Amino acid sequence: MAEEVEGKTPERVRLLVDNDTGIDDALALAYLCACDHVEIVAVTSTPGNVTADQVAANNRALLELCGRPQVPVLIGARKPLQIPLVTTEETHGPQGVGYAILPDPGALKSGEAPDAIDFWIDAARENPGELTALLCAPLTNFALALRKEPRLPWMLRKVVIMGGAFYYQGNTTPTAEWNTHVDPHAAAEVYAAYTSAAQQGLDESKLPIVCSLDTTERFEMQPQFVNELALAAGEAEEHVRAVDVEGTRSTTLNPLIRYLSDALRFYFEFHRAYNQGYIAHVHDYFAAGVAAGTLNYEVLPANVDVETDSKLLFGTTVADFRGLWGKPNNARIVSRNDPVQGFAELKEKLARMARNA
Repeated sequence: MAEEVEGKTPERVRLLVDNDTGIDDALALAYLCACDHVEIVAVTSTPGNVTADQVAANNRALLELCGRPQVPVLIGARKPLQIPLVTTEETHGPQGVGYAILPDPGALKSGEAPDAIDFWIDAARENPGELTALLCAPLTNFALALRKEPRLPWMLRKVVIMGGAFYYQGNTTPTAEWNTHVDPHAAAEVYAAYTSAAQQGLDESKLPIVCSLDTTERFEMQPQFVNELALAAGEAEEHVRAVDVEGTRSTTLNPLIRYLSDALRFYFEFHRAYNQGYIAHVHDYFAAGVAAGTLNYEVLPANVDVETDSKLLFGTTVADFRGLWGKPNNARIVSRNDPVQGFAELKEKLARMARNA
């Protein structure tokens, strides 16, 4: 039976965010910064869309733009567990945020910040049952954290993963989703750890909520969203059109609208280049809304595993919804969501923050 969750502004949510920023990661992080009830305890930077150092630079600059410069930005792993790192500048631009330009925050100095993995473990130990982990990147850092502290599933309040594709076409190979394909060994370790935790009696409410392509690609942003956002923020019209010359830049004076417009334009152009239309799948925003407790969705429990041996199916996620493997459920997979409600929520929150930018 599906578990249904109605999105509403809940009690205060404390988040550990792990991302590989990334255009949709940036949109998700900006949204979380705009939520008054959300405390971002830290943002950890995982290599994926771009290198870990570039991810961290993007995160620091965006947090500054969104009025959250005090949030720690940390780096853990700088490569996948067993395979070489493959980045995707063709999808997200050379710096990971499309055409957007932000001031360079400078590199993190050696010793300036603690290791991301140690930080997560210490934070979970000091705040048992209080922290939600939002994982919008390859699962490298989380796998390493589980290696060092196998009790993390009990310590965290909730875990939300953006990754995988089940009864759906992959976006990296015919069957594999990007985050999982970058480090499938890490993803396999994470799901194995939760199988073990379930066998030890972990409550099903603490199993990861998995936002796979099956439902994240329903969050298909149309280019008119940018103009609607600008108008809602009290700004002049901000059109991003399919007929525009590629690489056209925003001229708005509002720094947040300009950033989002230039980032999303690149993403629209990328999707068009791959015959998906002048649209943008904003996967990580949906996962952020699940973690923040503001979006509607339903989940179905399953046991999830990841293929790491087959050349043909490398990085493919497989879900056993019927217990055919004889293993306990180790995840709750989102089976339904509400993009209309989700985009209305996104526009309202970002417009309010942009008015104060």
